[in-house]
Formats: sequence, structure tokens, C-alpha cells
Amino acid sequence: MGETAEGPEDAYLSAPVQRATRLLRHIAEGDPVTNMARTARELGINRTTLLRLLRTLEAERFIESRGEGQGYRVGLALIGLAAQAFFSQDLVQVSVPVATRLAEALHLSVHLGVPDGREVVYVVRRTPERGAYVSNIRIGSRLPAHAGVMGRIMLANRPWAEVEALYAGVKLPAVTAHTATTLEQLRARLEADRAEGLAWSDGFFEAGISSVAAAVFDTTGAPVAALNASGPTATFHDPARRAEIGAALRAAAEEISCRLGWMKPTGTREDAPAAERQTSRILEAVP
Repeated sequence: MGETAEGPEDAYLSAPVQRATRLLRHIAEGDPVTNMARTARELGINRTTLLRLLRTLEAERFIESRGEGQGYRVGLALIGLAAQAFFSQDLVQVSVPVATRLAEALHLSVHLGVPDGREVVYVVRRTPERGAYVSNIRIGSRLPAHAGVMGRIMLANRPWAEVEALYAGVKLPAVTAHTATTLEQLRARLEADRAEGLAWSDGFFEAGISSVAAAVFDTTGAPVAALNASGPTATFHDPARRAEIGAALRAAAEEISCRLGWMKPTGTREDAPAAERQTSRILEAVP
């Protein structure tokens, strides 16, 4: 392979995408493209190509006009994309130590999942050093949101109109006999989950395995992730043990939420250290 001015040649590189990213970088670094000829020359493209790139990026809201004759600046869509990337990284970093403590305290497998359309993507997995059950779900796994506890608790904390729009005209496949397969069934289940603040499953997704999930909220109060704990159904049968698991999971999800800037619904903010102390007290009480 040879070498170009832009770096090593690669038969799979897309020249149009490269030109678009170079233009975005150029604008972000301070060129508002008020002089088309100069920008085209600096990027090594012709003016027609530059104009097409500008129109396309503007249509996708990656750039926006600064006003008549003032050129362009980076748009909200690109800013939002970058913010989401940084947020996802922060979410994982914040969640890992909390999920690790929770898994060891409960002797259960703990996961964190984020929404992606009608699916949940697993981004954190922690298993206890000793325990009767170790989850085989891997990071990057995708599961249908309507059928699992993490998806259900996130959907339960979204306005029903959003959920209805998300599943409009979509068939809800049954994973087990317990899966909601109509919007009416799903709504009833989500209302129950929201009322309790936890979504429970006793073999609803996998026979012999029970789990519970709590939502994680960002600074706007939106459900941006969910934390769950799972293990053998027998572990969840005792009412006292079930209550301990639920309380510990809820406290852990609240700690992560507080670290993301979430405000408690009462309007009184519980800061991250206070949330961590609360989680620690609850986990210490778990046998």
C-alpha cells in the first residue's frame, strides 16, 4: 500500500466521507466558510463539491448557518452526538464500581443496559466471586426492550405517548409465555413497574432465572439506563430476601443517577457522596 497526504491508503476508505469530515473539522477549528474559493482550495476540493457538502451537512443539522453572509458553525446534531458519546463513557465509568459492589453484596450477577430503539444494549456486566449463578450475557448483547426487566423499567419511566409511537405498527414477539405481545398488555405491565419503581421477572425471560431492574436517570430526569440483578428463581422466593435485593438495587441505581446529576423528585438533591453512603448502609445490611 502507498501513502497519501491524508495518511496510509486504504481501499475501504470512503473519499466522500473523508471530505465531509475534513470540512466539519475545518469549521469546528474556526473557518466559517465565508470565502468558498479559499476553503475549497485549503481542502483540496472544487467549489461544487464544497457546496454539496455544506448543503448536506446543513440538512443533517451537523452545521448551521450563522446568518446571511456569516458562513457556518457546528450544529446541534453534531454537538448532541459528541455529548452522547462522552455521556456514555461517563455512565460506564460511574456505574462499574457501583455494580461491582452490588454483585458482591448480593452474590448475584449485575448488569447495566442502555436503550437503543426497541432494544437494550448491555454495557456493564459484573459477577460475584462466589455465587450460585453467573450470567452468561456478555457486554454488547442486545435484548428486546419489551420482554426484559431493564427495557421494561426504562419504558415505564417514559411518557406513554413515546412508547406507543415507538411500537406503533410493530409486532411484539413473545420470548416466553409471559411476554406482553400487545400494546394493551405492555401498558398494563409498564404501569405496574412504574408504580413499584422496579421491574421484576420470575422466569419471564429465562426459565429458572429471576431478575429485577431499576431505572437510572440523567440530569433531565430521563431514563438513560437500567441496572439489574439476576439469579436463580429460588433466591428470590423468600419475601425478606426479595425485599433486600430490591432495596439494594434501588439504592445503587439512585447512586448512579445522582452521580449523573439527577435531582430527586421531591426537589431536594441528594449528592453523590450521600447516595453512596446510603447504598453502602443498605449493602452492609445484606447478609
